[in-house]
Amino acid sequence: MRRPRVLLLMPTTTYRAADFVSAGIKVGAEVVVGSDQRQTLEDAVPGATLTLDFQDIDGSARLVAEFAEKFPLVCVVGVEDETTELAAEISRVLGLPHNSIESVRAARDKYRTREILLRSGIQVPRFWKFPAREDAHSIAPRVELPCVVKPLFLSASRGVIRCDDSEGFARAWQRLQKILMEPEVRRKGGELADWILVESYIPGEEVAVEGLLIRGELKSLALFDKPDPLWGPFFEETLYVTPSRLPEPTQRAILQTTALAAEALGLREGPIHAELRVNERGAWPLEVAARSIGGLCSRALRFGAGISLEEMILRQALGLEVGSLQREKKASGVMMIPIPRAGRLVRFDGADAALAVPDVEAVVQSLATGQDVVPLPEGSRYLGFIFARGSDPESVEAALREAHRRLKIIVD
Repeated sequence: MRRPRVLLLMPTTTYRAADFVSAGIKVGAEVVVGSDQRQTLEDAVPGATLTLDFQDIDGSARLVAEFAEKFPLVCVVGVEDETTELAAEISRVLGLPHNSIESVRAARDKYRTREILLRSGIQVPRFWKFPAREDAHSIAPRVELPCVVKPLFLSASRGVIRCDDSEGFARAWQRLQKILMEPEVRRKGGELADWILVESYIPGEEVAVEGLLIRGELKSLALFDKPDPLWGPFFEETLYVTPSRLPEPTQRAILQTTALAAEALGLREGPIHAELRVNERGAWPLEVAARSIGGLCSRALRFGAGISLEEMILRQALGLEVGSLQREKKASGVMMIPIPRAGRLVRFDGADAALAVPDVEAVVQSLATGQDVVPLPEGSRYLGFIFARGSDPESVEAALREAHRRLKIIVD
């Protein structure tokens, strides 16, 4: 019996290639990797890889359609933000279950997301969009302070800066302008890199929702607390811990708001990763992405009999039995190791000492010693990850903090 073939669209910079390919093997699929750079073994192993331009949606979709005539595909999964539009269009061309390209395009564009949610009656901050080339001093009087400036499309809080006064606004604007001029950023964002979003600052706690959409119905997989305060001026995400310690009514409101936001955007199939702020006025969606959680953070999640998030996503995409959507009973969490300063990574020591902390399961260094490291808001790469599992969220958080304390990270 022929194994089902899945196309995974992954930029070469993704952290998640190994986890998704491994998941594909576990579910019995034949994996094809579609990447933005030619793979060394592309000619040696026909049908295993494809080189695609993620910005040329129509041209790449035609290329995949030709490929599928010889190597039929059962599903297409976009692993990162920059691949979701292409995944939707390829699926449409091949007649496979998919989100509409309009819905994933709206989810990727933070300004468009705000417009749609506002029209749907979901609370959003006041927001404005300005050409990135404009002068900050002419814009400052037209916005509400305190505010947050951010790119329309980048993830992991890259380029996101809080401003409390006009001088701070000007500095933040100029800083973001430089980020948006970087060739890699312009290639990834296309026309979205020509604009800057400004929105009023929302006080409160920040949470993340991991979910799976099945024919338009949101199945909640995990609700993460972010225990470190995210008040600015930058918004470096460090700790994710689940299950949430928020009151049950608050958790229900978060999940309900997430479901309403996904429905408003028109998303109907596959994974979503949502970021929200919560305060006395309720839940405020910041982002509803048509993909799963980034980095290596998915390794903090297990379902049923030890099934990974990637396996869950691929089973649903392939039309296989998903199994239990119930997360394991243990609390779990991940720390995205903070970058202390810009420079060159000289040492990443203490992993054995960190692993000796009870409940800590893994310490992963994701940037090689000797590489340059760049903190937020300019940075786009993680230094590494710490994973823990325990009896309750409090012990998991304490273990992650103690493991981090034992690491010896030196940046020159």
